[in-house]
Order: sequence, then structure tokens, then C-alpha cells
Amino acid sequence: MSEESDSLRTSPSVASLSENELQFPRQPGYVCSLTEELVTKAREELQEKPEWRLRDVQALRDMVCKDYPSLSTSLDDAFLLRFLRARKFDYDRALQLLVNYHSCRRSWPEVFDNLKPSALKEVLGSGFLTMLPHSDPRGCQVVCLRPDRWIPSNYPITENIRAIYLTLEKLIQSEETQVNGIVILADYKGVGLAKASHFGPFIAKKVIGILQFFLHGSDLNSLHLNLPKSILPKEYGGTAGELDPNAWNEVLQASEEDFVKEFCRPLPSSSSLLQETLLLEGITSEVPGDESLRGVKSQLYSCY
Repeated sequence: MSEESDSLRTSPSVASLSENELQFPRQPGYVCSLTEELVTKAREELQEKPEWRLRDVQALRDMVCKDYPSLSTSLDDAFLLRFLRARKFDYDRALQLLVNYHSCRRSWPEVFDNLKPSALKEVLGSGFLTMLPHSDPRGCQVVCLRPDRWIPSNYPITENIRAIYLTLEKLIQSEETQVNGIVILADYKGVGLAKASHFGPFIAKKVIGILQFFLHGSDLNSLHLNLPKSILPKEYGGTAGELDPNAWNEVLQASEEDFVKEFCRPLPSSSSLLQETLLLEGITSEVPGDESLRGVKSQLYSCY
């Protein structure tokens, strides 16, 4: 949203909503954890104005209560800010992102149900996914994927996707990450046709919808133009030592209770919400073999 339209960013009046629509309790107040440098970056790149931040959050909260009273979503200031930042404080787009996020979770239960670190010990222990210990020069957190560590006979491909979502959910809780973003480094060395066949067109399109990165082949010089040697492990021509997946695993394991609360409780019936959202996004069906790439990418884009 441009600065010229700031004057249009007015919060709906709480008084205009009925008692039934205002059924969500107000959560504890928000305390900003951004540094002054990141506050400036958020202002310049995300159209976030600290003096209007809580007003913007309240505007989105009011819209949820009015338009989607049965959404069953958190209305915490910090949680709603995540969606406002992702859509540069455009109220309508942030609301749609929030609705799409929940629809995506409910339409792919094999990925999102029971999503917690203790349910993914084998994947996390395999080294398929880990984090680099240092951010890139722009402040982005770097996720490292190594599909060659996956043994298909041990568990299905969806377990890898669950590990990716688990990591994204944890990372996006950080305000610093919300402002700076995430980079994904995928190492496809050793991934042949046998492993690729496990994706299938439906899963492959979903993964593509989440993960879009620069492809460097085996050219490490090209990689180093985007990620400097100082933050890369020696496996990728860097000087940051050996890649250690255990450190990130420990971070995830320490967040077990948070994931249990968020992803391991029964969800209310949402068929009408899901159908409405899919129609808004142009998705006519979500079955294996459906070639609606635009629809699938919209659904996955909706999450983060």
C-alpha cells in the first residue's frame, strides 16, 4: 500500500459490530522486539508505521470478527502482524492471506495434522533439513535442504514437507524474520530419478509452490554471489565449519508445547470456509492429477 493511501487505512469501528461478531477475547498487548534499524527497514519496505501499528492490527482484527466470525484463529497482536507485514499492511490482502492460511492447513491434513517436532524425529535426525547458523547479508535466515539424506523406504515424502512447514512456522514467529525474510538453499546432489518419482505431479507442484530458489547447479562461484563463503559450511565451499543439524533440532524440540497447542487440537468444521476460499483463489478442485498449477501455487503461497 502506498504512502499516498495511508489516509485510507482507517480501522472499522468496534461499536459497529454486534456482540456475536465480537466473540474473540482481546489478547495481551504487543511489545515490539525490532531494533531501530529494522523498524526503519519495515517502514521503508513494508509500509509499517510504528505510530499506526496497533491501529492497523485492530483494523484487521475487526475485519476478521465481522467477516469470518467462525474462522477459529488467534487474534493476538503479534500473530496478526505477521500477515500485515507479509502484505505490506494492505488490510484486504492481509485478511485474505489469513483466511487462505487456515484453508491451506485444513485442506492438507496429512501435512498439518499433529505437526510437532516429536512426530518428526526421524526426518529431523536424518539431516534432510537444517539451518545455517548465520543469516545472509540482508538478514535473511537460511534454511538448508538436503534431499539426498532422505531414504524413501523409511518414510513418505510428505514427512519431509511436514519438516519444512514445521521450520517455516518456527522461523516466522520472529519479528526479525518477518521483516528480513527467509532464503532456502537446496542441495540436489545425489537425487536421481528414483527419488524424484516419489514426488508425483501433485506433490511436486505443491512443493514448487513453497520453494522457489536460485538454481546454481554445481557452480559454487555462482552460489557465493548470493550467499557469501563466510556463512556457508565447508560442504559448500564456505568457511563456517561443518553443517550441524543438531542445533536447529534442539530449537524445534524446545518448541514442542507451542506446536501442540497450535496444531494438535481438533479444528471446527470448515467446509464452507474452505470452499469459499478455493473459489476466491480460482481453484476448482484439489485432487491428485489436477493440473491447475495456478490454483495450487496460490494455495501454498497463501501460507507464508
